[in-house]
Amino acid sequence: MSYVEINSIHKSFNNIKVLKDIDFSIEKGEFLTLLGPSGCGKSTLLRCIAGLNNFENGSIIIDNKNIGNVKPKDRQVGMVFQSYALFPNMTVYENIAFGLKIKKLSKKEIDKKVKEMIEIVELNGKEDNYITELSGGQQQRVALARSIVTEPKVLLLDEPLSALDAKIRKNLQVQIRKIQKKLNMTTIFVTHDQEEAMTMSDKIIVMNKGYISQIGRPGEIYKHPANEFVARFIGNYNVYNKIEGKKLLNIKLENSIAIRPEVISISKENDKDKLENYYIKAKVNQKYMTGSIVRYELYKDDIRILVDMLNQDSLISEGSEVYLKIPKKDVIHFNEEDIYEGKMLGVKIE
Repeated sequence: MSYVEINSIHKSFNNIKVLKDIDFSIEKGEFLTLLGPSGCGKSTLLRCIAGLNNFENGSIIIDNKNIGNVKPKDRQVGMVFQSYALFPNMTVYENIAFGLKIKKLSKKEIDKKVKEMIEIVELNGKEDNYITELSGGQQQRVALARSIVTEPKVLLLDEPLSALDAKIRKNLQVQIRKIQKKLNMTTIFVTHDQEEAMTMSDKIIVMNKGYISQIGRPGEIYKHPANEFVARFIGNYNVYNKIEGKKLLNIKLENSIAIRPEVISISKENDKDKLENYYIKAKVNQKYMTGSIVRYELYKDDIRILVDMLNQDSLISEGSEVYLKIPKKDVIHFNEEDIYEGKMLGVKIE
């Protein structure tokens, strides 16, 4: 049995189902991310695990114990909220020590654990500061320290980085992952940011409308999306219905297809190697500089095609007509059932 087992969880609000047959497992020390758009049910699921929301049926098992009817304070689960929920009238030291005092540990043991945690989250010298005297990133680290100092069996993080600016957010992504690995702490992280999920996770669950669309490792989900929703949400895939796909590739299709922008290459000549590649003549409409990557927007008739290439000196100018080479092996063909919304579509990759 896995360390965490979520079995057939259903949850409704006012007779509206927001979680529908949620079923997955997590190994001890694994970092799992719940990824999906706003309203897909990921935070609701996190709150069910924490005991802050009840659920209609199913079970939640942590370390071989069914915690469905266990009070939140007794679940041995730590949670960091989006708002941090820190005590402004307490110092950094007092905030981190709060949970240990509730557990009635000795003053000496509390002092030892708090100092160790301050070292881990790199807040040395801030022990006597009040929360209002800290930056957003420092506040986030206090919230993290307060949650993990009590040594929970599972750490829950509900979009804790969403209010931070991009640079601090990226730094904290690395810090959180480093701390999680060091403590070997089983962690469930909620975000709607695809890049954040890819950066931090051992495993990702993509959710949509209360269902699980796909479960897998970051690379597997990115390269092999199980359905059209995942392809559109996880990256910048070119996704075409069967009519558009047939017009683009000049082949018969039964269902939708998807193509990653980075697998398409641009050439001024038609190499005519048609056994392994498709060749398309298209016109460059616009190009966008995104740092190390240049994104080209091209059109074949009225069909839009995105192509990502490394930023090099020999940039192709807007208005140019070029050939696009698309490896046949990199065209993802979806099954008919993959397109259907409101159904468990994905595949588990252990």
